[in-house]
Amino acid sequence: MYKSFPLFDCKQCIDMAALKLTSAILLSSVLHLMHAQSSGGNNTVLTACQSIASAVSPASGVFYPGSSSYTADISHWANSSSQNSVCSVEPGTVQDVSAILQILGTSRTPFGVKGGGHSANTGFSSTTGVEISMTRFSEVVYDESDQTVDIGSGLIWDDVYAALEPQGVIVVGGRMSGVGVAGFTLGGGLSYKSNQFGLAVDNIQSYELVLPNGTMTTVTSADDDLWFGLRGGLNNFGIVTKFTMNAFPQGEIWGGAITIPSSRIDGAIDAFVAYQANMSDPKASLLAEFVYSSGEVTMSMGLFYDAPTPPSGVFDVLLAIPGANVSVSTTTTTALLQNGGVIPAESNTLLHAAPVTTFSKAVLNAVRNETQFWGDELTSDSLTSIINVVDVFLPSMYSHGSASAYPPDRSTVIEPVNLLFMWTDPAATDRMHDAMVQSADKMRAAAVADGQDVANAVIYSNYALGDVPLEAVYGGNVERLRGIKGRYDPDNVMGLAGGFRF
Repeated sequence: MYKSFPLFDCKQCIDMAALKLTSAILLSSVLHLMHAQSSGGNNTVLTACQSIASAVSPASGVFYPGSSSYTADISHWANSSSQNSVCSVEPGTVQDVSAILQILGTSRTPFGVKGGGHSANTGFSSTTGVEISMTRFSEVVYDESDQTVDIGSGLIWDDVYAALEPQGVIVVGGRMSGVGVAGFTLGGGLSYKSNQFGLAVDNIQSYELVLPNGTMTTVTSADDDLWFGLRGGLNNFGIVTKFTMNAFPQGEIWGGAITIPSSRIDGAIDAFVAYQANMSDPKASLLAEFVYSSGEVTMSMGLFYDAPTPPSGVFDVLLAIPGANVSVSTTTTTALLQNGGVIPAESNTLLHAAPVTTFSKAVLNAVRNETQFWGDELTSDSLTSIINVVDVFLPSMYSHGSASAYPPDRSTVIEPVNLLFMWTDPAATDRMHDAMVQSADKMRAAAVADGQDVANAVIYSNYALGDVPLEAVYGGNVERLRGIKGRYDPDNVMGLAGGFRF
């Protein structure tokens, strides 16, 4: 929020103007120097770090290996997706983000942008160049009159929910502890609230964005192309510093977990299929996990209902699974998130996805069998766990939003199977990657054999392996997204960062 200074406080006005002028002159000098060094071929990442340190305000910080801030800045949920950057930068103002992008673009310095750091793909939010950690963009501001919430791009959902809970409101956000706001939202955003309100991208009012050339802007639905691109197109169009999202009233909720031993999975699959066949309440949400550990597959289900108690009949078929351990209660969103814990990431972790439209018995058995097969097959390669998650949503979920980068087609809801492999030996990475691709292909094939039209269906951007073709995620939107990227980033500044690049 801008602050208006009293007219009689001239000294403060003059000091502020002088500070802005000094900063502009300093940045201009730094950019001129960087351009000269880049043209002469003598530029280094370290020079970029030093130039950034000279250009940014005291609200920001630049850190180097050996400092605790640097260690925190480059750390990710999955250790294997962390990289050792030459320095890390924590911008504290939008103006400093602008200066940083201009320096990196002029010097052609590789960089990464980290929000919550939950990507499992190496290089998507990490780098060996300059790591930009958005951790200082951490405000959560609820506007009661507009029923919106301003959310800083350096936050994780745990912190957002905790800040909003006392005010009795919530936004469409993450379902797992530790997930960052930025990557989740820029990739689409599947939520417990999605049956009611759609994806996270369907609930954005505006983005505060620093374009690749350093221009600061606010993007709304009036901006057409950028609005389209930011809604699912990740960080191709600059650095988002703030999301303004719709706020919804929130009281107590009901939820928890059902765990099923290996010997009872057949009955659990039957119950899951029966639930899906009859689901119609948008306040209800369900996901399930097939987990391989210590030689066997078990199953668990996460239940959510957006009220203190679900009506009779909503989850009855699941709560009655023979031999299951049921732990559900009236609680809060924050507590549900924390009680669910953080899915542990071993020293090496990858995510991938397989698309289906219905979790039939045949598809669920395929997911179960793939979990068991690859668990047994890869244990000798240091595999510690496989968690294959199935997300079930109402067929109307996509109807809550308009055309966006993701999903490229809103006519049919794609329900992803999220594959997660964890292992300890870095030398086994290629083996794990190839096994994951084969496993996802088998699951897709099972859905096709079941009569589902998913042979060419896209996969969810936030779950996809980092080397899948753009068309596998964005389908027919790729050409338009490349055009938008070309107009707003003609020098391909964001191409210096990792991720799916248009």
